[in-house]
Amino acid sequence: MHLAVYPPHGRIRLAAPLNTDSEVMRLFAISKLGWIKKHVKNFQEQARETPRDYVSGESHHFQGRRYLLNVVEQLGKAKIEIKGTKTINLYIRPGSTRDQRSKIMKEWYRKCLKEQLPELLEKWEDIIGVKADEWGVKQMKTKWGACNIEAKRIWINLELAKKPLVCLEYIVVHELVHLLERNHTDKFIVHMNTFMPKWRLHRDELNSLPVVHNDWGY
Repeated sequence: MHLAVYPPHGRIRLAAPLNTDSEVMRLFAISKLGWIKKHVKNFQEQARETPRDYVSGESHHFQGRRYLLNVVEQLGKAKIEIKGTKTINLYIRPGSTRDQRSKIMKEWYRKCLKEQLPELLEKWEDIIGVKADEWGVKQMKTKWGACNIEAKRIWINLELAKKPLVCLEYIVVHELVHLLERNHTDKFIVHMNTFMPKWRLHRDELNSLPVVHNDWGY
């Protein structure tokens, strides 16, 4: 049987073989009540960012560092650049809307992740001994990453562009290990301990960081 607590509000899911007796499942869930309450509490207490308006002076994160946004209105193609260690310049046409600015930021985050991932995937595929046939970046509401076992396809959440690089690397390893073991079984944990002994520290760091207002933990 597999028990999981899902963000953002602590939805509980118990998976078991079809022929499992309902009383056995009930007793199993009761035995894990302390664990369930702990995870629900963690989701409820996790720091949340307020919605962003994409205006000058607003805080934004990239690779685990905090930057102040500087909006520069000008004609020409929209673009983003990092200035020094404290500023992200967003060049945008005059009169642009919040949604337009948000879209430009997200595409920049996506581009940055797509530049980082090939090297990370190549490194960890060699270490773990697996090969992802496809990979991609997309906005996800309930997971930091996902792995389609049959297609050998890895998905990485766009939000990881904001997090420290070690957190991104942890998720890459986590999803690649699913190509060895589908579920979060004891065998899965053994693989994680073998390939990335400090994975729990990286997971805890990721889940302790502020997340967007509709985000969650992993």
